[in-house]
Amino acid sequence: MSIRATNLLVPVISVILGLLVGAIVMLVSGYDPIVGYTALWNGIFGDLYTIGETIRQITPYILAGLAVAFAFRSGLFNIGVEGQLIVGWFAAAYVGVAVELPKIIHLPLAILAAAAAGALWGFVPGLLKAKFHVHEVIVTIMMNYIALHTTNALIKTVSDGGDRTESIFLSASLRSEFFQNLTDFSRLHYGILIALAMVAVMWFILEKTTLGFELKAVGFNHNASEYAGMNVNKNVILAMVISGAFAGLAGSMEALGTFEYVSSKGGFTGIGFDGIAVALLGMNTPLGVIFGATLFGSLKYGALNMPNAAGIPLEIVEIVIAVIIFFVASGYIIRLFLLRAAKKKEAK
Repeated sequence: MSIRATNLLVPVISVILGLLVGAIVMLVSGYDPIVGYTALWNGIFGDLYTIGETIRQITPYILAGLAVAFAFRSGLFNIGVEGQLIVGWFAAAYVGVAVELPKIIHLPLAILAAAAAGALWGFVPGLLKAKFHVHEVIVTIMMNYIALHTTNALIKTVSDGGDRTESIFLSASLRSEFFQNLTDFSRLHYGILIALAMVAVMWFILEKTTLGFELKAVGFNHNASEYAGMNVNKNVILAMVISGAFAGLAGSMEALGTFEYVSSKGGFTGIGFDGIAVALLGMNTPLGVIFGATLFGSLKYGALNMPNAAGIPLEIVEIVIAVIIFFVASGYIIRLFLLRAAKKKEAK
């Protein structure tokens, strides 16, 4: 079996196995898997509105996945994408409500504010890693909690003790009448174009620039990179700053496109943590992140229809979705079995 054929078979087999085990979970729980999966399909592709909402859901996952993948490619494990996303969300919303400017200035300013906030939140663990060798996993995890509670406090300050800010000005909105009319007035917005553009930006940085070469080299081997004359500390900080900027942009998608405000949160959004799985499913490549985000976003949004249309409890739905993602993430093992089977066949 050729490598190309194996690469095509692995995701297909992974999804089929996930669907089969998910069906068994539903059967054991006393629910009809056909009805359940029909509801899931309709929740993703049922009509133009659901398709629009599915794409909207995919948008922040692409950017969160890029944030994690970029750090991975640079030899760093950024667990702080969630916090960077939250501060980006707040920064974008604050710029959106604080001033009213012409759209050509206001919207880019709000987006850049989100990227800058996320970059700042990534700078701290990058600096501590580079200068004091503090492990980025520990720092980024703690920064998530700091981000959550700091933004909640800032929201109360900005909103005079309230739990959410006012709606952003239209001049800072990513809302798209074209996309809304195209998808039966879903919340699909221009953010999907920004997310896809950032996929191209990540590819260009890593594959076509000296900076990208250095970042990957530092990720492979710090000592060899330093011996070759590269500034390892600078590249570690830059990697975390760029990763944080991607995460901040993910927050701006929610602030300027989906909700158009920011509210106090009792817990994390989960998008940043899901970004880890998105990056791993996409093998930390820009194109792969699109596929990983599409899977996550589609399942997350489509699953909302299963309790309503199929009567399946949310807990069972979460198990089924997790099982499907688990098998897709286990593609490496499936690939290994396929390659071993091919070698045995050739040996005979």
